[in-house]
This record gives sequence, structure tokens and C-alpha cells, in this order.
Amino acid sequence: MDNERMEQIRPAAAADVGAMADMAQIRREQYARYQPLFWRPADGALEKHRPYLARLVGDDTVITLVSEDAGQLTGFLIATLTGAPGVYDPGGATCQIDDFVVVPAGRWRETGARLLRAGLEEAGRRGAIQAVVVTAHLDEPKREMLRACGLQPASEWWVTPKALPRSEPSSGSL
Repeated sequence: MDNERMEQIRPAAAADVGAMADMAQIRREQYARYQPLFWRPADGALEKHRPYLARLVGDDTVITLVSEDAGQLTGFLIATLTGAPGVYDPGGATCQIDDFVVVPAGRWRETGARLLRAGLEEAGRRGAIQAVVVTAHLDEPKREMLRACGLQPASEWWVTPKALPRSEPSSGSL
């Protein structure tokens, strides 16, 4: 049977939070390999993330979607609508998609695209005029899906690969 016919995209429910947190933990570990300092998981990240996800899933102002295949979650997307910083005016609300995970990575092209399209449709219905999706610089399957869906890079964050040395401030420093 075709993957698209078996798999469904639906609003997340409280019962999904455990699986969502587990998938996010896998992504945190993956991203930490890409850039160990920036993406380093905090102690107890999984335990901290569960109640955070539960709050988002229970919040009607947040778009929370999951993909499910044969009773198993294969991905999730969380989107919030925000205003732009005061120095920019894109013309309306921005759909911010940060927690967006699909497992395994081979599902990004189909499952990831379907989750993204569903999230963007809902964001548009709620008044968003643009979307910003966060991803790691080396998450190529996700980046390829984003490109295939017509998204473009708009910004990059450059980070130090190692912790900055600690020193006492000199009298002339800021």
C-alpha cells in the first residue's frame, strides 16, 4: 500500500506527547553531533521537554500536528504565530516552526512535506503571511525537503565551535 494513503496527518493529542518527546530527543542527539556546543542537550532535556510539549499541545493558539502510520507516530510539527521584530515589516504574522521532526530521515521528502504543507495551510488560515522553519545546517534530508517545498534560506547563525575562554574583564573593556 502507498505510504501516503496509510499515513495520516492530524492534530496532536495529549497521548502523543511521550512519542513526540522521544523523537525530539533523537533529533537533539543527532544535532549535537553536527555542532556539539550549540546543540548540546541539557541535563534532563527529555524530562523538561515533555511538560513543555504538553503545554503546547494543549494550547489552541499553537499549531501542533503529528503524522501517524499504522498507529505509530512518524513525525510532528509545532508552529506558533508571532509578530516580526519592530524593525521589520513583512506585512503580517510569521509562522515560526521550530520543533519539526520526522523519523526515520528517509521520510522527510513525503512525510515532512505533508506535515509542512498542513502546518502552512493552518497558519495561513490563522493569518500568517510567511513561515520561518528552523533546522540544523547539516540536516540535509530536511533541508532538501524545505527547498523542494519552495522555502529559501533567509538567515544563518554562525557560532564558535568551542566555549569562549573565561577571563576577568580588563578596565578598558565593555
